[in-house]
Amino acid sequence: MGVLEYIASFCTITTSTNNKKKSMQTVEIKVKMDCDGCERRIKNSVKHMKGVKSVEVIRKQSKVIINGYVDPNRVLKKIKSTGKRAEFWPYVPYNVVYYPHAPQAYDKRAPAGMVKNVPQALLAPNATEEKFAYLFSDDNPSACSIM
Repeated sequence: MGVLEYIASFCTITTSTNNKKKSMQTVEIKVKMDCDGCERRIKNSVKHMKGVKSVEVIRKQSKVIINGYVDPNRVLKKIKSTGKRAEFWPYVPYNVVYYPHAPQAYDKRAPAGMVKNVPQALLAPNATEEKFAYLFSDDNPSACSIM
């Protein structure tokens, strides 16, 4: 390394290119809202965040849906800063879960057609015999086409 290159290394301005492009995400958050003021306060706090494309508030389900290039944890922190208790949306559709009546999956406060997303309700990865038993059951109308 020559003297000129050494001096040039001090004169050049290097900027860190650590700006990772965030992917488009849909963040669903459960927030207890009582009135139009609560709804408006939550919507206004989130819609001015960098990267937010749309904000949808469903007060009947106590749900806020945010679309955009955002970090889910930052969105949750921003909503909590309004003074409301918030958490990530804990429910999944009833038909997605294999055992919807498993302990801790059923929640009477859940919206219609939803159950809590708990590990007990999911199918074990090595439980293939139940899938095969369904293929040949009398309840399956297309069972004859397999045979």
